[in-house]
Amino acid sequence: MSENWTGQTFEADLGKPGHGGFVIARHEGRVVFVRHGLPGERALVRVTEDKGGSFCRADAISIVEASAHRVDPTCPISGPGGAGCCDYSHADLPVQREMKTAVVREQLERLARIDSDVVVEDLPGTGDGTGWRTRIRLAVDARGDAGFHAYRSNRVVTDLRCTQIEFRAYDGLDGSQWQPGSELQVVLDSTGRRHVVELGAPTVSRTGRRDAGRRGASARRAAGGGPRPTRVVSGSDTAVESVGERRWALSATGFWQAHRGAAAAYSQVVREWAGIGAGDTAWDLYGGVGVFAAVLAELTGPSGVVESVELSARAVADGRAALTDLEQVRFHSGRVETVVAELSSSPGVIVLDPPRAGAGRAVVEALAATGAARVIHVGCDPASFGRDVGLYLEQGFRIGGLRAFDAFPTTHHLECVALLER
Repeated sequence: MSENWTGQTFEADLGKPGHGGFVIARHEGRVVFVRHGLPGERALVRVTEDKGGSFCRADAISIVEASAHRVDPTCPISGPGGAGCCDYSHADLPVQREMKTAVVREQLERLARIDSDVVVEDLPGTGDGTGWRTRIRLAVDARGDAGFHAYRSNRVVTDLRCTQIEFRAYDGLDGSQWQPGSELQVVLDSTGRRHVVELGAPTVSRTGRRDAGRRGASARRAAGGGPRPTRVVSGSDTAVESVGERRWALSATGFWQAHRGAAAAYSQVVREWAGIGAGDTAWDLYGGVGVFAAVLAELTGPSGVVESVELSARAVADGRAALTDLEQVRFHSGRVETVVAELSSSPGVIVLDPPRAGAGRAVVEALAATGAARVIHVGCDPASFGRDVGLYLEQGFRIGGLRAFDAFPTTHHLECVALLER
């Protein structure tokens, strides 16, 4: 077994960006994933994680030769040893988007076997890359202090100065006042009102707590997504959000796009790509509170049908309440795989926005079997997005359009949208 490099420092030339918020270097025949560096720089790096094998992880702790695109970090808590939030905070916005563009193209080439010229686009409301976020989820440590998880760690950095959201979001949240192991959901909704809700610690079975493998991870994820006790600290448990003239009153702890300009931008893409008209049928899968269902309903008109499928019963209820005037929208609460098999309507277009892990083979095959001529697929992870696109191509679809958006400035995260046609 080779020597463990954890804690070692050495100089390295930094190369292209990789998926996960790092740039790639090489040292003594091994690949090193370096955070807080930029392509073309030379840096002193310190190895933070080495599990053996062909690669290890490191932080750039000192820049020997800096890129012209390096800036003073916009987030004061995200550097080496800090929080895992703003891993591109040290780069200007144009080069952030260049790095994300390179990652998207590489993932599509590697996983979907396509050569793409997609370019990551700005979103309205980004500004200088700070204050764009509408909601955050803070962890609470064993002392009862709120903060952000450190990178690849359960350690909580209790410095509430991440610049993704306006600083007023943090007012009154510091100090050891929270239930250890709980989380705080903080929302600045479209009316400007602040909501703070404390979510009690999830209950994990003994098996989940002690099992470090896949079974334990699944148990912990299930507990985190299950019912949890909540306490409203500020505002209410209902946030108001809007796209155009339509408003939604939804659970403050529920899902809404984090970037203030995202929901409207993606809705416009769906409107342009749906290819349906009056009387047609459309499906909106993983539909949340029905943002895309509202767009599809405008296109189909009252004589059409829009089937919206969402696992969260609360989101379905909130969606029904917001879209009471659109009788053509039918909401279904359940797993997409189950509900889709029970739908009798034949869609002209299917829109889906699955979780970070993607849709997967079973869902893609089920959608292909419907005979739908168009699928609009939204993905927040370029790797799972690339895998899903590859699955559509296997099913006989072709790519009719690709868009990518810088929906998470100062981080390596982004959002992709594909139009699949046949």
